Amino acid sequence: MLFKLLPIFLSGIVTNSQEVVDSHEEVSAKAPKTIIFRNELTTPVEIYWEGDTERIVQHPEPLPPGGEIQVKSYPGHKFSYDVSGERHFEDVMEDHPPVLTRVLLGGRQEIAVRCTTTTSGTQEIEQELNIRVIPWWSPNGASRFLQLVRMGYYNGVALNRVVPGFLTQFGIGADFAQRTKYRQEAFRDDIVNNIPFSPGVMSFAGSGPDSRTTEVFIVMPNTSQAQLDYFGENPWETPFAYIENVETTPVATFHAYGDMPPNGSGPLPSEIYGENGYEYLSKDFPEMDYIEECQVIEVDIGTTEEL
Repeated sequence: MLFKLLPIFLSGIVTNSQEVVDSHEEVSAKAPKTIIFRNELTTPVEIYWEGDTERIVQHPEPLPPGGEIQVKSYPGHKFSYDVSGERHFEDVMEDHPPVLTRVLLGGRQEIAVRCTTTTSGTQEIEQELNIRVIPWWSPNGASRFLQLVRMGYYNGVALNRVVPGFLTQFGIGADFAQRTKYRQEAFRDDIVNNIPFSPGVMSFAGSGPDSRTTEVFIVMPNTSQAQLDYFGENPWETPFAYIENVETTPVATFHAYGDMPPNGSGPLPSEIYGENGYEYLSKDFPEMDYIEECQVIEVDIGTTEEL
């Protein structure tokens, strides 16, 4: 058994990359897979390669909440981690894509994110928006969203594209340096998950393959079935979260300036990305609504079959 430790960088996070090479020819001859393990639990964990008679830890320090590592492996390999005295396993399969993200939840199904937002263009009024992040729907999308929430990226973000019966889009950060940095750090598309779009579903927005960065959209109440069917036609549109009963939440009352030009008279994203982007919003769109703050609340035990 050979074990090699190499430092790499992924999505701006320092990670570790390990290569586990099996001596059996029938395993080594198979195409290698890169597995990204991301810890979304509230406690650090250790990732192990599971052999017939031994377990080999895959990183020098426990993986902290929000941390991730890359492991180069092969079909037939098995990895594990322990949570509260219970062992959880992740298998590497022949039909897995060459790069696969595994979100560690310890057998749980979802993560709660709570945001406070303004509504109806009245910034003195704050309401709560409760988001259910479902990592197995879209592991890469869910991981990026949670990473940005944890670092406070969405705090103060403008709801810059609100179109009733269509979508609310946000994610151009309030801090110029931050939004410029992450605009350049696109992440990989997820496998198309065939989760149907419905009002309240959240997805990252993109402009082509592997183009997603920070902008996400929420499907609005009263969206037509024809439009719902069209969402997801692009492979980078994969649901990663859901807002239950969205018609009774702040989403339904966000102030709408309409779509961006040339389809509407809303703000231009290119102007918002500029150095004075938020001054532009304050001057030309004074009733714009904003996200005040978003926080990861907990890893929540539950089922998502009803979704």
